[in-house]
Amino acid sequence: MALINDNYLKLKAGYLFPEIGRRVKAFAEANPQAKVIRLGIGDVTRPLPPVILKAFHDAVDDLSRVDTFAGYGPEQGYDWLIDAVIEKSYKPLGVSLRTNEVFISDGSKCDCANILDIFALDNRVAIGDPVYPVYNDTNVMIGRTGDADEKGYYQGIVYLPCTEANHFIPSLPSEKADIIYLCFPNNPTGAVATREELKKWVDYALANNAVIFFDAAYEAFITDPSIPHSIYEVEGARRCAIEFRSFSKTAGFTGVRCGLVVIPEELTGATAAGEPYSLNRLWLRRTTTKFNGASYPVQRAAAAVYTDEGWRQTKEVIDYYMENARIIREGLAAAGLTVYGGVNAPYIWLKTPNGLTSWDFFDRLLTECHVVGTPGSGFGPSGEGFFRLSAFGNRENVEEAVDRIRKNLK
Repeated sequence: MALINDNYLKLKAGYLFPEIGRRVKAFAEANPQAKVIRLGIGDVTRPLPPVILKAFHDAVDDLSRVDTFAGYGPEQGYDWLIDAVIEKSYKPLGVSLRTNEVFISDGSKCDCANILDIFALDNRVAIGDPVYPVYNDTNVMIGRTGDADEKGYYQGIVYLPCTEANHFIPSLPSEKADIIYLCFPNNPTGAVATREELKKWVDYALANNAVIFFDAAYEAFITDPSIPHSIYEVEGARRCAIEFRSFSKTAGFTGVRCGLVVIPEELTGATAAGEPYSLNRLWLRRTTTKFNGASYPVQRAAAAVYTDEGWRQTKEVIDYYMENARIIREGLAAAGLTVYGGVNAPYIWLKTPNGLTSWDFFDRLLTECHVVGTPGSGFGPSGEGFFRLSAFGNRENVEEAVDRIRKNLK
């Protein structure tokens, strides 16, 4: 009999979002007349902008003609897309990248998990708490951890509490970490890190020969011009950080699938013998072995985001979601709830009222308001007593959901 990977059995429960889906499905089946408004999973609702759709259609048409047909492309992405990313997304930040330092993928969720392939299991990993569950669960799945304790913390991971007291910005670890996950703007709390705060992490990584995994999936939602969009805006980050970006929320590609990873040439890890080795070279080897590249039409659509008109249309959609965030944030604050986020990020992080647990508040919103959010405890033990709402709904539903919650909380 084939043996399974027992590390999967360490996971204490189903992945957060399928569990939400299970509860919502059960409620909907029992209450078919209820109009359920979903502000839980961060899935987009606005159509793709016209310029991007045209590029998509034109690329599909390219596949119908011999002279424009595209088969296998470069596993790491077409140069014309990578160069557009560098020129339009990084250069305005004062960040210089080489074409071979950017890898196009089918989404940053996969990248955040797959990057672990090129690192040894005995690295000490530090993650925030609460945190995007993929960071924690994929380290459990590959065997880096022991079992979870009664709070849900896994042996072998350094947890960095993100609380009201520290404004949801984790403090430097008290014990040495080799790999550090940072996500800003943060999912789930909506917090952002200043340049000075990021510099502390870069300095720590350089002093401890650590690597930062910087998840910048929501950088396009930053409204404060003083907040960095990339960790490479911080001096020294090229020598210690890998950055992940996504087209999913930025350009509505949740169902299209496209992301990217940046690994500077000078970033190294150590071999078992203690010799430095290029992480860029390792990721290229991994990518060319295990991945055939994002599809040609998808990459053409992604490149259209960076045209002048494409970015104008994309920005209109981002502004739409951020107006939703304002409506949610201000509406719930007016109802007496304590709310965070929703200014530089599309997520609102609220404190559950009257001492309710996160899941009790989830059930109350679902059954009494017919609104779906995400329990904070699903993102980690420090998320208990908090709740995440997403601004990615359509305007009418967002306004109705806020109205329902305000009326219910009176």
